[in-house]
Amino acid sequence: MGKGRLEAFSDGVIAIIITIMVLELKVPHGDDWNALKGLLPVFVSYILSFVNIGIYWNNHHHLFHSVQHVNGKVMWSNIHLLFWLSLVPFATGWMGENHFTQLPVAVMGFILDMSGVAYFILSRHLIALHGKDSKLATAVGRDNKGILSLVFYTAAIPLAFVHTGISLGLYVLVAMMWFIPDRRIEKKLMEE
Repeated sequence: MGKGRLEAFSDGVIAIIITIMVLELKVPHGDDWNALKGLLPVFVSYILSFVNIGIYWNNHHHLFHSVQHVNGKVMWSNIHLLFWLSLVPFATGWMGENHFTQLPVAVMGFILDMSGVAYFILSRHLIALHGKDSKLATAVGRDNKGILSLVFYTAAIPLAFVHTGISLGLYVLVAMMWFIPDRRIEKKLMEE
């Protein structure tokens, strides 16, 4: 099967996720800096989530640019990823509205962790479909960066109950690791 519809659907869902997140930003009641100060946690939560969704969109684009076709396993794996990403606006709003308290921060970590697991599964199904000698398989390799991200997200969940700053720091660290699209795939595509 061709991959065009899957890519278009995924782009649409991701665009809706971002739209939902921005619609959760409420206009302050007041016209001075103090009115904005109360919205700072909501805005910081939005920025963190927007960057994460952007990273997934970028890497999803690279992932599908490196393959030729999809099958049923890939399509369901992609839906699995989109499911977890669609929960990001909920966690974003909850975390920001509650000023980064323990449970909302831990739930955000769980959603980010499951999104990472879903992306890993998706990439493995694409590699299985295209072969272990495909450009994607050789570019991704063991995916140490992806596995390290999962380790950080998994650690961040219980650490939210120790100190939310540690968990938030881990979320930012993972985002910084992935901010630049996956160069391994770009390099392999340039070899064509």
